[in-house]
Amino acid sequence: MESLKELYKIGNGPSSSHTMGPKKAAERFAERSRDVDSYRVTLYGSLAATGKGHLTDMAILSVLEPIAPTQIVWEPKVVLPFHPNGMLFEGLKAGKVVDRWTIYSIGGGALANESSRLEIPASIYPLTTISEIKDWCYREGKTYWEYVNDCEGPEIWDYLDRIWTVMCETIQRGLNNDGVLPGGLKVARKASTYWVKSKSYTDSLKSRAQIYAYALATSEENASGGIVVTAPTCGSCGVVPAVLYHLANSRDFLRALTTAGLFGNVVKTNASISGAEVGCQGEVGVACAMAAAAACQLFGGTPSQIEYAAEMGLEHHLGLTCDPVCGLVQVPCIERNAIAAARAFDANAYATLSDGSHMVSFDRVVEVMNETGHDLPSLYR
Repeated sequence: MESLKELYKIGNGPSSSHTMGPKKAAERFAERSRDVDSYRVTLYGSLAATGKGHLTDMAILSVLEPIAPTQIVWEPKVVLPFHPNGMLFEGLKAGKVVDRWTIYSIGGGALANESSRLEIPASIYPLTTISEIKDWCYREGKTYWEYVNDCEGPEIWDYLDRIWTVMCETIQRGLNNDGVLPGGLKVARKASTYWVKSKSYTDSLKSRAQIYAYALATSEENASGGIVVTAPTCGSCGVVPAVLYHLANSRDFLRALTTAGLFGNVVKTNASISGAEVGCQGEVGVACAMAAAAACQLFGGTPSQIEYAAEMGLEHHLGLTCDPVCGLVQVPCIERNAIAAARAFDANAYATLSDGSHMVSFDRVVEVMNETGHDLPSLYR
């Protein structure tokens, strides 16, 4: 299992697989094929179906157009066998193709093809299921964040400190922005309104309104192409920051961030966090599980209670499809982040009140999510 540095990444929204991945692919192709007259990039499957709404073309053109004229070809009905997010890069000279490269954006900004994954990170976690890690916690008298520390080393804390800083900056920008999001749907930003209204409420309603505001702030920044942290993806980037931002004043949030990352990493290793591959359950569902685990740790949960909270966060999103209106990461994506953040708190409360025992393990829910995602018709992914 890879480092949490491969899960928490800083980049431009609105999509890690549709924006960050294609931009990285364009940079790679530009490095190897600069002596050309023009470029042609063909997008297949999910990338072509929702690419315009996800700014896929803009991400690619921002890299290649300064070098040579670039044509984008959209092939939404053609799905390459390896992964729904396929891309063909071609370099042309005197009207002839002199270089061609097929690559896939497999989620979280990572790239791969049939033969290998590019930039293969080292596997640093010997245990790759929550059941195994939970047993280790009880055996060693430690908790999830200590397992991360033992595997990653102390340098992970500086990295996570930077991640947390960007998360906070994104929320603060989102709370202070208003206007209409780009893309043609004329969706108005709501974060600042929810934040202002929260001040007139008391107790639980105030808390809930603030959680909504924080999640909306990040998701709206993502929808506008702003800088966000994948947690685990761009489309679900509002959930974990909202929960931790709400609790950060009184608790050790960086340790909770490692616990959240550990649960997300387990899903990424054993299933998928790509909406194009398993639907939105792999994005918002996993983000809710991560946030629920983090919140439960912050409230002093045992390893079993933390697992229970995460299991509920994911289980109650099973079957959630990826169906953005007009291919934009706005409706229903933004409000899904807000509702999932609130649901993470509910899962934490339910698990904290229990003794931590439950019938269905987190690992089993991950298996079911993977099976469900691959059974979903491609139209709903």
